[in-house]
Amino acid sequence: MTKKPFSKILIANRGEIAGRVIRTARRMDISTVAVYSDADRHAMHVREADEAAYIGPSPAAESYLAGDKIIETAKASGAEAIHPGYGFLSENPGFVEAVEAAGLIFIGPSAASIRAMGLKDAAKALMEKAGVPVVPGYHGEAQELVLLATKAREIGYPVLIKARAGGGGKGMRRVDDPDKFADALASCRREAKASFGDDQVLVEKYIEKPRHIEVQVFGDNFGNAVHLFERDCSAQRRHQKVIEEAPAPGMTDEMRAAMTDAAVKAAKAINYSGAGTIEFIVDGSQGLMPDGFWFMEMNTRLQVEHPVTEMVTGVDLVEWQLRVAAGEALPLKQEEIELDGHAMEVRVYAENPSNGFLPSTGTLHHLDFGTDDPMWPVSGRVDTGVETGDTISPFYDPMIAKLIANSIDREGCIDELVAVLSSTKIAGVSTNIGFLAALLVNEEFEAANIDTGIIERNLDELILRPEPDDAAIFSAILAASGMSAASSSRDPWDMIAGYGHFHPVGKLVRLKRGETMVQARAFAQGGDRVRIESGESTDTVISLADNGNFALWPGHVTVFDGPFCHDFEIPDPFAEAQDHGAGDRLTAPMPGLVKIARAAAGDAVKKGAALLVLEAMKMEHTISAPQDGTIAEITEEGTQVSEGAILVRFRDTGEKNGKAKR
Repeated sequence: MTKKPFSKILIANRGEIAGRVIRTARRMDISTVAVYSDADRHAMHVREADEAAYIGPSPAAESYLAGDKIIETAKASGAEAIHPGYGFLSENPGFVEAVEAAGLIFIGPSAASIRAMGLKDAAKALMEKAGVPVVPGYHGEAQELVLLATKAREIGYPVLIKARAGGGGKGMRRVDDPDKFADALASCRREAKASFGDDQVLVEKYIEKPRHIEVQVFGDNFGNAVHLFERDCSAQRRHQKVIEEAPAPGMTDEMRAAMTDAAVKAAKAINYSGAGTIEFIVDGSQGLMPDGFWFMEMNTRLQVEHPVTEMVTGVDLVEWQLRVAAGEALPLKQEEIELDGHAMEVRVYAENPSNGFLPSTGTLHHLDFGTDDPMWPVSGRVDTGVETGDTISPFYDPMIAKLIANSIDREGCIDELVAVLSSTKIAGVSTNIGFLAALLVNEEFEAANIDTGIIERNLDELILRPEPDDAAIFSAILAASGMSAASSSRDPWDMIAGYGHFHPVGKLVRLKRGETMVQARAFAQGGDRVRIESGESTDTVISLADNGNFALWPGHVTVFDGPFCHDFEIPDPFAEAQDHGAGDRLTAPMPGLVKIARAAAGDAVKKGAALLVLEAMKMEHTISAPQDGTIAEITEEGTQVSEGAILVRFRDTGEKNGKAKR
């Protein structure tokens, strides 16, 4: 048996990457310590780890970015090493040095390697020296406007102004017109200063049909470095990756040899140890050519999209990280690493594509990836850090999960991912599932005609959402009616929501979608059949057995329709009763008995005052005044009222210029 590299590690991260590290550590019999903030007190990674420790308030700056607290916690727990995951402190050389100064091991590269690749201008100068191709451009220290504008003219428009620090698409501006260079530079500098505390920039040739292809590299502490082939991450929105795949579509043996050789040279140039990614910008206008790619930057950590590499190579990259950090040599030589099949990953986010992809926060009232379905692809993989009942908070990245498919070819991957997305059901927050499914079947994407502008070119089409059809609306009505549990019995008590003593009683259902109100009655037909009467000329009969594709959650029902979903609000009849009083009357939200009258005609009442107690469905409901006013009429105690009956009428007391309104 191979000796385990550590007995205990602390994971200085959260969400799905923390869970990902925990799974490999558990398989290797390594104990794990999770850290958490106030917002993550009950998070999945906290539940999954062997131990968990509180490190501070919800803002990342006071918890996951508080390196001193994390190191203190690691020492107190008896952990030997710290795994940073990605983001947060993963590429902070000062944190690496502090970890090592505390007598702990940082599971990642050295501080020197991180610094060497931390600034884009210095990194590109280093790569040029190592013989790695770089994009034609200016990477110097001088930052005067006149100099930069002159360099831009020499390079040739269009050019790209880029912040030398940071990433994630911040501090980047394309400029096509020399007259607009100064304004674009000023804007780029402001954003770079605000995001990274550094407003220095570099200027590069803009590649007209750019593809983003990166190579996974791995080094150890004995001077060895290998590649694990490439990933294509060209499908991006605002420089953020949306779909990643391996291998890159259209990759030739000649191009792969040149690109992977350059990536290994880059890793060796900085004595790199651990997992890293060399990112290249590729000119895709003439196909993939061995002289048409250039170094862009290096990510000195594990990447979010690492699962696609794991699927096509069979390598557990986290295990390699742990072994290399513990002083072991790379587990495989270059010739032993093979590329097999195709893999593709999509990132499911809590966001609203039709509203500018704004994040959507809230409780995941329903979360099901469909993995129990016999039709779910056996090669599929879900990396997530949340489950039903968890919360998407405003403090961190709103990613819900990464869905990964593996097949013998790209076409099979697309088919599998569409199936996985269609079986994923999430209610409580908005998601980008429909957007992802639309992108996968987009004509350009399916044909592998991809570049970093593919989403923007097709955005209007990709964010379209179908309106619910009659089947979806009837499904929502049935779900909200309470008659959603199939029964083989014909006993009317099994359908109590639709039972009447001498005649059929329909359950009134009112739903709201946007500004549209839907109203219908559901009648039990015996067995598992329900008749929906919606005011149309033809009623609809539905089998309960066919109506399981929905989720009920507080005040809502969500109906799932392939990769799309339709949310309906279930109006609170008692809240609505208050709204109904916004005029001169207050009506009964449902049939019931006026059990108690707490006010009388002539009484002046304040907003919120209890007026009546209505007994309905064996429960008492207090009807309150929706506004200040004087009661003109009120229903007497003991009165049986029907839905919509006037319970309270108010006097018209509005005055203008001392005169009563008419």
